[in-house]
Amino acid sequence: MPLRLALVFVLGIVFTLLTGMVDGGVGVGPMQALSQPLFLIANALPGLMLASLLLVLSRRAFLSFGLAFLLQTVVYAINALKVSNLNTPLMPADFRMLGQLRRGGLKLLGSYLPASPWPYLALLAAVAIIVVAWRIEPPMFARRTRGKRLVTGVALLALIGTLFAGMPGWMKLYGGHHLWLEPWSATATAEHSGLVSSLMMFHLHQGHARKKPDPAAAQQLISRADVALREYLHGPVRNNGEAPDIVVVQSESFFDPSIMKGYEHSDLTPNLHRLAAQGQSGPLHVPTYGGGTIRTEFEVLTGLSLRYFDDMQFPYLQMNHKVVPSMVRALRSHGYETIALHGNDPGFWNRNTAFQAIGFDRFVSRKSFPANAAMDGQYMADSAMTDEIMAQLKNAGPPQFLFAISIEAHGPYDVPPAHTAERDAIPVPQGVTGQNKLELQNYLYHMRHADQELGRLAGLLAHRERPTLLLFYGDHLPALTDTYNTTGFVDGKDMLSQAGTWLLVDPRNPASPKHEALASWMLPGRLLEQAGVRDDAYFALTQVIAPQLASLTRAPGAPPEAQDNSEHQEDDDMANVALLRMKGKLDALLPKVELQTAGFVEDAPLVPSGVEPVGTHQ
Repeated sequence: MPLRLALVFVLGIVFTLLTGMVDGGVGVGPMQALSQPLFLIANALPGLMLASLLLVLSRRAFLSFGLAFLLQTVVYAINALKVSNLNTPLMPADFRMLGQLRRGGLKLLGSYLPASPWPYLALLAAVAIIVVAWRIEPPMFARRTRGKRLVTGVALLALIGTLFAGMPGWMKLYGGHHLWLEPWSATATAEHSGLVSSLMMFHLHQGHARKKPDPAAAQQLISRADVALREYLHGPVRNNGEAPDIVVVQSESFFDPSIMKGYEHSDLTPNLHRLAAQGQSGPLHVPTYGGGTIRTEFEVLTGLSLRYFDDMQFPYLQMNHKVVPSMVRALRSHGYETIALHGNDPGFWNRNTAFQAIGFDRFVSRKSFPANAAMDGQYMADSAMTDEIMAQLKNAGPPQFLFAISIEAHGPYDVPPAHTAERDAIPVPQGVTGQNKLELQNYLYHMRHADQELGRLAGLLAHRERPTLLLFYGDHLPALTDTYNTTGFVDGKDMLSQAGTWLLVDPRNPASPKHEALASWMLPGRLLEQAGVRDDAYFALTQVIAPQLASLTRAPGAPPEAQDNSEHQEDDDMANVALLRMKGKLDALLPKVELQTAGFVEDAPLVPSGVEPVGTHQ
């Protein structure tokens, strides 16, 4: 018995040291075993508990520790893929993606897997070794132990369950008091405390640190902004009483490459620049980098900043509200028909359910597009999206709000496009070579198509019978991390600190240009103002405070912006406003204004009569 316990103890030490080696973080490497052993043990502890449970079940020590280490290594491999593409480590909410694999996620996420056969051969070899170990390794103890195995197994399973359930007792180890926790930086936390400890700490931190809104603080912000807010609410309506149709295009991974060194004197987005001279535009601060489209999408549709919801990394997968306040609902209250368009699986990112909560009347997804819709590279071409937008717009009936989500420029960028000669003619900055050059050219090929379709769409809308507003923006920068590290950016900041771009124009009635930096959650207020919808005090508030808070929106892991005392106070108070808004408890604190649309009925049904509901196809 002592020898068997000694073997398990030695295997536990080896498992802990190997975990530190695979992790590679400065705080959990084997060289830190004597100086800060708690860091190594905490990072390996979940794996050790799993190995112990497997030992009770299988009665084989080498098999159990080997299988636990293999499963842990798979997590580290997935983390390496995420870091290479998105420059940020795994977070607890990432595991919600498992539920998306059968909803179009397997094809999308599978495209990021390495093309080399060696990782898969190594995995097969490891599985083969485990199978052999199962067959040849003798059991450490008898099958029947008079209930000891059962009691021990149940105890270990319960212990593991309490950890993943986020029971408070685990805060003593993973609460950040003994390990290195930087709540604003998952990268720094994982580097110093290890990936596994980072996952546990953020899991527990988000579960026990949910903010409770403070109505008094929210009221202070509203009171300070009272004069400007009331002036805004009663400001002039710019559409002469005619409700315009509204088209919003969320352009996948779109940004202006002129912010990169090597492209600062190039014009790869001529239509964006031409239209910017006819309306409003500027840098757009978004809450994500390289992926996580729904983070920006959620902010634009709701006007709520994810900065104020620490536990909501993937909002559509985590929303628990059947009714979410949004720009969509504000427009419906003014008689708009609201339609979402996306040339992909409607279930991916849980958009079917989320769009119902946000208030869309219909969701036109991939199956509802024409069977011959153009494809380019791996996804539907932006030209097909433009065609569908124009097919949906009507010159009679109620005003329409169309929210179109493009996908042509989605990564990864190693898939050949339809016209390789066009791709190969695109110049790249000096120093960008090999695979990085090919991926940059592939991205720019699709991005230039997005710019061309922006110009085509604006031209078509300018000739419609009905007035139409066009809002165009990019959801995040593409995941071209190695290229950015080679070129750098004109402003000297890193890739996580770069802003995208937004554009708001009336194609039929060009105006004087206005350039302003906004955050994605401020766009709906700006769009509603331009459409003459000024009776939602919350969206009005986002415009009144926009100059102070826009630059605070940033991708996870980006260096925080410096704040003076007044900005910090404004930020904290706005957090309480946003939390109350999500809970439906803000309206009582806001100034009231009568609806500006004649004939609006307060208790109108959620889905107007004769309108096809979200989730059905045409």
